[in-house]
Amino acid sequence: MQRVCFLLKVRQERLAEYRERHRDVWAEMRAALSRTGWHNYSLFLRDDGLLVGYLETDDFEAAQKAMAETEVNARWQAEMAPFFENLDGRPDEGMVPLTEVFHLD
Repeated sequence: MQRVCFLLKVRQERLAEYRERHRDVWAEMRAALSRTGWHNYSLFLRDDGLLVGYLETDDFEAAQKAMAETEVNARWQAEMAPFFENLDGRPDEGMVPLTEVFHLD
């Protein structure tokens, strides 16, 4: 299982709305993530807007590709894009995995 961690930056003025949007993620979005191989997926948000994402998957590139091909993801990314700083494109395309340097199992 591949562990993936990434960082994004949420705009300070949109933090409350970002949190609210994630209190009730669309059921079809949740189902698509599970179906395309995103497991144990969590988002953590710091008060300054730093967003840390973590997920486990068999193949991150394949999971990203499969998710990008879903209609629900296109809608979700279009709605979420204005929340982020320094992105050229969709948020899911701006997720650059961090390099894992240590893991304790």
